[in-house]
Amino acid sequence: MKLPKDLKYTKDHEWIRLENKIATIGITDFAQSELGDIVYIEFPKLGDNYLIGESLGTIEAVKTVVDIYSPITGIILEINEQLEPKPELINTDPYVYGWIIKMETKKLSELDDLLTANEYKKFIN
Repeated sequence: MKLPKDLKYTKDHEWIRLENKIATIGITDFAQSELGDIVYIEFPKLGDNYLIGESLGTIEAVKTVVDIYSPITGIILEINEQLEPKPELINTDPYVYGWIIKMETKKLSELDDLLTANEYKKFIN
Protein backbone atom coordinates (compact mmCIF):
# COMPACT_ATOMS: atom_id res chain seq x y z
CA MET A 1 0.00 0.00 0.00
CA LYS A 2 1.31 3.41 -1.01
CA LEU A 3 1.32 6.18 1.61
CA PRO A 4 3.23 9.28 0.47
CA LYS A 5 4.81 11.10 3.39
CA ASP A 6 4.34 14.58 1.89
CA LEU A 7 0.53 14.38 2.14
CA LYS A 8 -1.95 14.90 4.96
CA TYR A 9 -4.78 12.41 5.57
CA THR A 10 -8.26 12.27 7.09
CA LYS A 11 -9.97 9.56 9.09
CA ASP A 12 -12.48 9.44 6.21
CA HIS A 13 -9.61 8.26 3.94
CA GLU A 14 -9.07 11.39 1.87
CA TRP A 15 -5.60 12.76 1.18
CA ILE A 16 -4.59 16.36 0.61
CA ARG A 17 -1.54 18.02 -0.93
CA LEU A 18 -1.24 21.78 -0.39
CA GLU A 19 0.68 24.05 -2.76
CA ASN A 20 0.27 27.85 -2.41
CA LYS A 21 -3.21 27.66 -0.82
CA ILE A 22 -4.35 25.23 -3.55
CA ALA A 23 -5.26 21.81 -2.19
CA THR A 24 -5.30 18.74 -4.41
CA ILE A 25 -7.61 16.12 -2.87
CA GLY A 26 -8.26 12.44 -3.53
CA ILE A 27 -8.89 9.18 -1.72
CA THR A 28 -6.15 7.03 -0.29
CA ASP A 29 -4.71 3.83 -1.70
CA PHE A 30 -6.24 2.04 1.29
CA ALA A 31 -9.70 3.46 0.49
CA GLN A 32 -9.60 2.53 -3.19
CA SER A 33 -8.48 -1.01 -2.33
CA GLU A 34 -11.40 -1.37 0.10
CA LEU A 35 -13.89 -0.06 -2.49
CA GLY A 36 -12.79 -2.28 -5.34
CA ASP A 37 -13.35 -1.34 -8.97
CA ILE A 38 -14.46 2.30 -9.21
CA VAL A 39 -16.96 2.93 -12.00
CA TYR A 40 -18.25 6.51 -11.51
CA ILE A 41 -17.43 9.80 -9.76
CA GLU A 42 -20.02 12.45 -8.89
CA PHE A 43 -18.11 15.74 -8.79
CA PRO A 44 -18.95 18.99 -7.02
CA LYS A 45 -19.65 22.08 -9.11
CA LEU A 46 -16.84 24.48 -9.92
CA GLY A 47 -17.01 27.61 -7.80
CA ASP A 48 -19.02 26.01 -4.99
CA ASN A 49 -17.89 26.57 -1.39
CA TYR A 50 -17.59 23.74 1.10
CA LEU A 51 -16.99 23.56 4.81
CA ILE A 52 -14.68 21.01 6.34
CA GLY A 53 -16.50 17.67 6.63
CA GLU A 54 -19.18 18.36 4.00
CA SER A 55 -19.77 15.86 1.20
CA LEU A 56 -18.11 16.95 -2.05
CA GLY A 57 -19.66 14.19 -4.11
CA THR A 58 -19.64 10.42 -4.33
CA ILE A 59 -17.56 7.55 -5.61
CA GLU A 60 -19.42 4.60 -7.04
CA ALA A 61 -17.73 1.22 -7.04
CA VAL A 62 -19.14 -2.04 -8.35
CA LYS A 63 -20.64 -2.96 -4.97
CA THR A 64 -21.04 0.34 -3.09
CA VAL A 65 -21.30 4.13 -3.16
CA VAL A 66 -19.39 6.34 -0.70
CA ASP A 67 -19.19 10.05 -0.02
CA ILE A 68 -16.06 12.14 -0.56
CA TYR A 69 -15.69 14.53 2.39
CA SER A 70 -13.99 17.89 2.28
CA PRO A 71 -10.84 17.81 4.43
CA ILE A 72 -10.75 21.64 4.43
CA THR A 73 -12.96 24.68 3.99
CA GLY A 74 -12.65 26.13 0.52
CA ILE A 75 -13.90 26.73 -3.00
CA ILE A 76 -13.80 24.21 -5.86
CA LEU A 77 -11.32 25.35 -8.51
CA GLU A 78 -10.90 22.27 -10.68
CA ILE A 79 -12.11 18.72 -11.13
CA ASN A 80 -10.05 15.91 -12.62
CA GLU A 81 -11.80 15.58 -15.96
CA GLN A 82 -9.73 12.49 -16.80
CA LEU A 83 -11.83 10.60 -14.24
CA GLU A 84 -15.08 11.11 -16.12
CA PRO A 85 -14.21 8.62 -18.87
CA LYS A 86 -11.69 6.69 -16.72
CA PRO A 87 -12.72 6.58 -13.02
CA GLU A 88 -10.50 3.49 -12.65
CA LEU A 89 -7.48 5.85 -12.55
CA ILE A 90 -8.24 6.12 -8.84
CA ASN A 91 -7.66 2.38 -8.53
CA THR A 92 -4.43 2.36 -10.53
CA ASP A 93 -2.82 5.55 -9.19
CA PRO A 94 -4.81 7.41 -6.51
CA TYR A 95 -2.08 9.96 -5.73
CA VAL A 96 -0.97 11.14 -9.20
CA TYR A 97 -3.52 10.51 -11.95
CA GLY A 98 -6.43 9.68 -9.64
CA TRP A 99 -6.75 13.00 -7.79
CA ILE A 100 -10.36 14.16 -7.66
CA ILE A 101 -10.57 17.92 -7.07
CA LYS A 102 -8.56 21.05 -6.41
CA MET A 103 -9.76 23.60 -3.86
CA GLU A 104 -8.53 26.97 -2.70
CA THR A 105 -8.41 27.40 1.06
CA LYS A 106 -7.99 30.43 3.23
CA LYS A 107 -7.93 28.47 6.48
CA LEU A 108 -4.47 26.93 6.41
CA SER A 109 -4.71 26.16 10.13
CA GLU A 110 -7.23 23.40 9.32
CA LEU A 111 -4.37 21.30 7.97
CA ASP A 112 -2.92 21.11 11.49
CA ASP A 113 -5.81 18.81 12.48
CA LEU A 114 -5.15 16.31 9.68
CA LEU A 115 -3.10 13.13 10.04
CA THR A 116 0.49 12.63 8.96
CA ALA A 117 1.34 9.52 6.92
CA ASN A 118 2.53 7.74 10.09
CA GLU A 119 -0.61 8.69 12.02
CA TYR A 120 -2.83 7.53 9.16
CA LYS A 121 -0.92 4.24 8.91
CA LYS A 122 -1.55 3.60 12.62
CA PHE A 123 -5.23 4.54 12.15
CA ILE A 124 -5.84 1.98 9.39
CA ASN A 125 -3.87 -0.85 11.02
